Amino acid sequence: MDILNALQWRYAVQQFSNEILDDAEVTSLLEATRLSASSFGLQPYRILLVTSQALKQQLLEHSYGQDKVVNNSHLLVFAAQTSTADSLVNDYVARVSETRQIPTSDLAGMEKAFKSTLGYKTPEQLLEWAHHQVNIALGNLLTCAAIMKIDTCPMGGFIPEAYDDVLGLKAQGLTASVVCALGKRHEADKVAAIPKVRVPYADMVIEV
Repeated sequence: MDILNALQWRYAVQQFSNEILDDAEVTSLLEATRLSASSFGLQPYRILLVTSQALKQQLLEHSYGQDKVVNNSHLLVFAAQTSTADSLVNDYVARVSETRQIPTSDLAGMEKAFKSTLGYKTPEQLLEWAHHQVNIALGNLLTCAAIMKIDTCPMGGFIPEAYDDVLGLKAQGLTASVVCALGKRHEADKVAAIPKVRVPYADMVIEV
């Protein structure tokens, strides 16, 4: 399946079948998501993989009745980090040093530049920036899932504070950002047959 056909095929599934995705499939999809681009490469978020039906049921209470939170193969909760800019950059510098075998002292210039840029943001602005990075990763996940013929349904309609409580996110320096259900579409899901509606290419792309 080529990329354009894959994107025509995907849609926000409204009814999933009872089929459970293979663990290896899910791992590959999450690995593809882990490789997503992000500002400065900092990836200020984490992804919670929820398979417990009991836990999904708890989350449903805070999802405005969207039963896809429960009726799926796997549920992903993207959570933005609430860390300070210095903490995010320090963690990144350590990763760069370990991965590329570079002494941290050689990364001092990069560290200073990153901290200087992000340091201008208030805590609220920094968290908003982190949520934006989550959306980049979510977009990559949706595209990769379509190529893999894994169905998805991203959802923003939930109460983040309640999700944080149920999943114990605050203690991990995280807050829920967006949710995405994974699985296989049910044959009775009529939405699958509805033509996709998008802004026409001529209106979307503005040549300058």
